Amino acid sequence: QVRLVESGGGLVQAGGSLRLSCAASGRSFSSYAMGWFRQAPGKEREFVARIRSGGSTYYADSVKGRFTISRDNAKNTVYLQMNSLKPVDTAVYYCASASVDRGLGPTTPFSYDSWGQGTQVTVRH
Repeated sequence: QVRLVESGGGLVQAGGSLRLSCAASGRSFSSYAMGWFRQAPGKEREFVARIRSGGSTYYADSVKGRFTISRDNAKNTVYLQMNSLKPVDTAVYYCASASVDRGLGPTTPFSYDSWGQGTQVTVRH
C-alpha cells in the first residue's frame, strides 16, 4: 500500500491559482499512474486529472486548459497546478495511485488503489 499525503490547499479568490502537491511513499512511485479527484459537499467524488507513469495526461473537461498535472519521480511527488480558479472548483481534493491498470479507464475511483486524506480548496467570489 502506498501512503499519499496531499498539501497546498487553501482559500483563494476567483481567478487565482494554487498548486497542490501529493507526496508518496514507496519505491515504485515512478511506475504508478497518479490521479487527482475532488469532492464537493453533497456531491460524489469527481475525476480531475491523471498522469501515467510515462507522463501522458488526461483531464476532465471542466478543468482542461486551467489545471495541469505533473510529476517528479525523483521526489515521489505529483502536482496539480490550478489556474483561473472558479467558485465551482471548491472541494476537497484527493490524490490517488494506481499500481496496476484495471482497464476501467482513468475517471473512475475504482481504477485507483491508494488515496490520500484530502486537502481543502475554497475559491471565494
